[in-house]
Amino acid sequence: MPDPAGKSRNLTRTIVNDLGKAIVTEQLYKDDFPFEAELCERYGASRTIIREAVKMLTAKGLLIARKKKGTLVQPESEWSLLDPDVLRWMLERDFSIDLLIDFTDIRLAIEPRAAALAAQYASGPQRKAMSVAMERMFNADRGEEDALEADIAFHVAVLKASNNRFLRQFCDLTTATLRFSIRRTNEYKGVARASAADHKVVMDAILHGEPTKASREMFDLIYGALELLLAAGGHPARAER
Repeated sequence: MPDPAGKSRNLTRTIVNDLGKAIVTEQLYKDDFPFEAELCERYGASRTIIREAVKMLTAKGLLIARKKKGTLVQPESEWSLLDPDVLRWMLERDFSIDLLIDFTDIRLAIEPRAAALAAQYASGPQRKAMSVAMERMFNADRGEEDALEADIAFHVAVLKASNNRFLRQFCDLTTATLRFSIRRTNEYKGVARASAADHKVVMDAILHGEPTKASREMFDLIYGALELLLAAGGHPARAER
């Protein structure tokens, strides 16, 4: 049986993705955002669907409605950079190592704290999720599983195990970024595996209830990736702490 509501949601999502990417890749500028009627014709969509898509892009900071001027494209300084969609669109435009460096700096501020909290508050199922992710990483080292997906699964499991409602909000953002940064850092290291042994040191500290060690080991793990990105970008090294 047809699902009109589902079809509308899919079309809205398609429009959001197309227009969002066009804005972030600078195919659309401040004063040339299409009129509503033009978008309706382009996508074969109702005004309701177009308005919902514009509303979603506005919430992401990409658009703004001005009286007598219509809908305008916002400058990058106004974008919601922590929105996973916005970040994904930014990463899909011309490669920017500086963008990956900036996000890795954010990870240094977030994930070590998440690891420390996980060492204190992770539940049984959350500990199991980390162990499963770690098993996947070792499988990936043997070429039996996707190294990227295993690596992402581990970092997401740690964020969730922090049981901090704000830190857990970074799961989607971390996933979106790691899909690009892990591939790059592995290229710079000359390997295509998940570095399971390095991650296991973090997990062991968490499972043994050692928050200080868990935080330090997670910091060192991420800082190693930052060093690779800084060197590849021709930037000087940064103070560790």
